[in-house]
Amino acid sequence: MTHKCICMALTGASGQIYGFRLLECLLEAGARVQLLYSEAARSVIHSEMGFGFPDAPESVRAELLARYPGAGERLEVYGRKDWFAPVASGSNAPEAVVVCPCSMGTLAAIAQGRAENLIERAADVALKEGKRLLLVPRETPYSVIHLENMLRLARAGATLLPPCPGFYHRPRTVTELVDFVVARILDQLGIQHTLIRRWGDAKAPFPPGRAQGFPEG
Repeated sequence: MTHKCICMALTGASGQIYGFRLLECLLEAGARVQLLYSEAARSVIHSEMGFGFPDAPESVRAELLARYPGAGERLEVYGRKDWFAPVASGSNAPEAVVVCPCSMGTLAAIAQGRAENLIERAADVALKEGKRLLLVPRETPYSVIHLENMLRLARAGATLLPPCPGFYHRPRTVTELVDFVVARILDQLGIQHTLIRRWGDAKAPFPPGRAQGFPEG
């Protein structure tokens, strides 16, 4: 079990399934998670995940604890303007900040150092304190502006991890495709997992329920 402190943010990009699976895996690994979310994320969560996401942080926490009852005190939820949240200051910075999924608007704001809400501020703190900042941009195609913003962030020390699944683990379901991306995020955070069979590891068994051959036809 890990005792890492991870700040995780959901923004208004498509791909909320990545964020929720990551949250589940972090909590299962024993991490302390400080969850942030944007107003746009609430709309996309409703559209993609099929359930309403409350506006009040305490209501969000209650709903998530119903889904992940083992999280207990390890799950904290903060509002967009909660400037007294620990992640707002370098004196109490988490070990890593992950924005998953990351909208191009949030990515641009972080690249410009705007810090006008708690998500942007948490990312800004991670950069200035030399902590891990991991962004999962979910957009296609990329414009020149998108690419320039990503390059600027990479030069500043951030890691850009677009959700591009591989196929050597022989996925047959959407969950298996999602797990490939989440596995790479967990690798970057230094959190052990058994979500996928790793490349070249011929002796490792496939995870439970994983197909061992390609579909016929």
